[in-house]
Amino acid sequence: MSQKLKDIPVNVVNVKDDGEVEEVMLYAAHKKIYPRWINGFWNKWRIFFVIATQLFFYCVPWLQINERQALLFDLVQRKFYIFGFVFLPQDFIYLTALLLLSAFGLFAWTTIGGRLWCGYACPQTVYTEIFLWIEKWVEGDRAQRIKLDNAPLSARKIRLKASKHGLWLLLAAWTGFTFVGYFTPIRELWTEFSTLSMSSTELFWVGLYGFATYGNAGWMREQVCKYMCPYARFQSAMFDADTLIISYDQERGEQRGTRKKGSDYKAQGLGDCIDCSICVQVCPVGIDIRNGLQYECIGCAACIDACDEVMDKMNYPRGLIRYTTENALEHKYPENEIISRLKRPRVIVYAVILSVIMSITVYSLATRQPIKVNIERDRVALVREVEDGWLENTYRVQIQNASEKAHTYQISASGLEGIKVLAEQHNRYTLEPTGTTEVSVRIQVAPQHAKAGSHPIQLIIQSIDEPAIKTTEKATFIGRD
Repeated sequence: MSQKLKDIPVNVVNVKDDGEVEEVMLYAAHKKIYPRWINGFWNKWRIFFVIATQLFFYCVPWLQINERQALLFDLVQRKFYIFGFVFLPQDFIYLTALLLLSAFGLFAWTTIGGRLWCGYACPQTVYTEIFLWIEKWVEGDRAQRIKLDNAPLSARKIRLKASKHGLWLLLAAWTGFTFVGYFTPIRELWTEFSTLSMSSTELFWVGLYGFATYGNAGWMREQVCKYMCPYARFQSAMFDADTLIISYDQERGEQRGTRKKGSDYKAQGLGDCIDCSICVQVCPVGIDIRNGLQYECIGCAACIDACDEVMDKMNYPRGLIRYTTENALEHKYPENEIISRLKRPRVIVYAVILSVIMSITVYSLATRQPIKVNIERDRVALVREVEDGWLENTYRVQIQNASEKAHTYQISASGLEGIKVLAEQHNRYTLEPTGTTEVSVRIQVAPQHAKAGSHPIQLIIQSIDEPAIKTTEKATFIGRD
């Protein structure tokens, strides 16, 4: 098998139509990309989103609401605490709504603005940016990093590389710890960590997520976007000719060429592009935007900031590389009409779907009762006659208090004349916040009102201290002659 692998050619020879022979690489080793640091309008927005997303991620688990972690997905207890709301497995429909909103929101945003999510808020982009900040702080700018990597091994190189990877590992470990803190109360997790008593499961997930962060942001970087992320592959299905994309204006930029500042470059047959390649040097995925839109492009706009800076130095108008649409670039309409092109069928359909899902979800949350009830009939004895001649059915009623306040509940019934409820604890059940109880409830009906067969009835569970909290569940009462 190994011999067969050795026989596979790395290169092949291709003969062009004109007879020229060229060697084509079937496999090329990965070349490390050294993004150049750039300032500018879009870079400030990237910094803003990096800070905003990480403030949310690292700080939210420490917030408390009603003396409980504000955002906690307690998989063991099967309870999810989201900023004062308590969701149980029965509320799975809200997860469905969230996924639909996320999917259609991403589709709509991609149709309008391309891959702005990838360039500004995707975790892979955000953590890669943070790791690059650390790398630049420790090793220096692009030229210094290239020089350091090409230099022979030395004490200085070992010190810088160890410092960089040490900081990367520290950030990755804290990221893994924070991630686990969304599923295990983070204050308890910190106590366990500080006393070296974390469980093996918690250590595994902290290590796994930390390792993924370190590997993806520190080593793989753009390869995740280019080879692993499916979004890059199907994004074109959501693009149209009116989607905002980062584009190089070939009409204005070609022919490329170097020139002296202030020279009459147009007389030389040159365009505005001075072929400095800075737009390539700042690109985090290493593409040349001048070759047209490519699936690797994450829409970060670093090339726009870089090109605008060069244009300013040359006293040329900005916008040689800019956000625009294919139709605007082809002069099918002026660029000041790009906003008006939002009113196109695809965008409208996405907007309507999002509005409908959002409206239904908000209405459901607003009218949602913070109580869950599950009723099961006692199947050992479907119906029995008690001492006074009345017929009795027995039910097991599980009550879940899906709120952050304690409530006392009472059970009543309707559906048959004279129906009455006999329950434990004088029919008063106090449940702590997010508490659950299971009680035995006996329903009795006079025999003349419950002939043979099943009869639909309703069990009403209502809070005594807050009557607005009320739910009605359907059940059946079995009668007999």
